[in-house]
Amino acid sequence: MDEKIDLNDIYDKNINFLIGAGASHGLFPTLALKIKDDKGVRQTIETLATRFYEAKESNSLYTLLFMHYYETCIKPVITNDFESKEEFFDLQPKEQEVLDNYKKFIETLLKILQYRKNFDRKCNVFTTNYDACFTYTADQILENGNLDFVINDGARGFNRRYLQAKNFNSFVCQTGIFERHHNDIPQINLIHIHGSVYWYKDNENILIDYSKDRNNKRLIDEKLFQKLNSFSEVLLDDSKTINDLPDIELTDTDKEKFWEHYKQLPIVNPTKWKFYETVFEEHYYQMLRLLSYELEKPNSVFITFGFSFADEHILNLVKRSLSNPTLQLFICCFNKTELSTMQKYFERYKNVQYLAVDGSLDFSTFNNKIFTTTPQMEVASAPDEAQDDN
Repeated sequence: MDEKIDLNDIYDKNINFLIGAGASHGLFPTLALKIKDDKGVRQTIETLATRFYEAKESNSLYTLLFMHYYETCIKPVITNDFESKEEFFDLQPKEQEVLDNYKKFIETLLKILQYRKNFDRKCNVFTTNYDACFTYTADQILENGNLDFVINDGARGFNRRYLQAKNFNSFVCQTGIFERHHNDIPQINLIHIHGSVYWYKDNENILIDYSKDRNNKRLIDEKLFQKLNSFSEVLLDDSKTINDLPDIELTDTDKEKFWEHYKQLPIVNPTKWKFYETVFEEHYYQMLRLLSYELEKPNSVFITFGFSFADEHILNLVKRSLSNPTLQLFICCFNKTELSTMQKYFERYKNVQYLAVDGSLDFSTFNNKIFTTTPQMEVASAPDEAQDDN
C-alpha cells in the first residue's frame, strides 16, 4: 500500500479523477448515517433506500427517507451562496478549509498540466457532487490573474448555456498577434456525472445556470417536512437500529406533493442510481460512456477520492476498464474500514493501488500528502516551446 502518488510517474499520462462527497464534507453532508441494521452495520442513504425499495416496505418510510435526504444533502447545496458568505464574512473555518482544499487541488492539477506537451494540457475531473465548489474556487483563482486556464463544464452559450457531451472534446488555443505561434490553455473538464443543482430541463436540453435566485425557486414547501424531525433524529443516532425508526404516516396528498417536486431535481436518485427525467438519464449514460472511453485509452491514470463506489454502474464500469493493462487505478481510502471494502471490490486486479494514512484521509491530507508537488516535481524535460506556424 502506497502513501503518495508520484506525480513524476503520471504527469504525461491521460489523467482522470473521480471526486465524491468526501471532498465537500464540512460544507455539505455526505450520504452517511449513524443508524445501524440488525447486525450492527452502519447504514447510508443508499443502503436504506435500496432496502426500503426492494422490500416494498411502508411507502411513508421510503418517502420520509428521501425527505431526510433532500433536507440534509440537497437543500444545503441549493440554498448555499458562496458570494454572500464571503462578502459578509459568514464562512465558518471548516467551510473555508473546504474551499481552500478545492483551490489547492486545482492549482496542483494546473502545475502538472504545465509540464505536458502542447495540445495535451487537459485532464478530466468526474464528480458525483451536486455543488459548485469547483467552479466557485476556479473563479477565485482566475480573479487573482496569476494562472490562465479553462474549467470546461460542458456548456456553451451566453445568456442561456446548454450542456452537451461533445463540448468536453473541445479546447481553447491562443495565437500570437500575427498567428506565427500557437499555444493551448490548460483545461480541466468538469463532469458532473450524478447531475447538479444548477441544471435545468429546457425542452429536450439541459440548461446550466449558476444564479441563486433561480435555484431558490425549486425549494420544496417546508410545511411538508413537519413530521420529519423524529425520523431524522433516529437516522443520525448511532445507538439506534432500523427497528427504532418511528411509525410515521404521511397523507397521500403530502406524499404526492413531495414526489412531484423532488422528481424535478436534476440529480441521480440514490435507489439504483437513476434519474427521474429522461433528458438527464440520457446525459448520465453519455458521461458513463465518456468515463469508459477515457479509461480504455493507453497509459491512463484514474484517481478516486471521497467516493465509496456505491454507484453500481460506475463500480462495474471501472472493473471492466481494469482489463486495460496500461490503466493505473489509485483508490484513496478514508479509513481502514473503507480500505478493507475497496480491497474486496478490486481484489482480482493487479493494476490497483490503495492509498491510506494513519487516521483519516480527508481532503486536506489528500492535498498535503497524497497528491502534491511537494517536494518539487522533477520531470525529465521541460515543456515544449510554443510551436511556430511556419
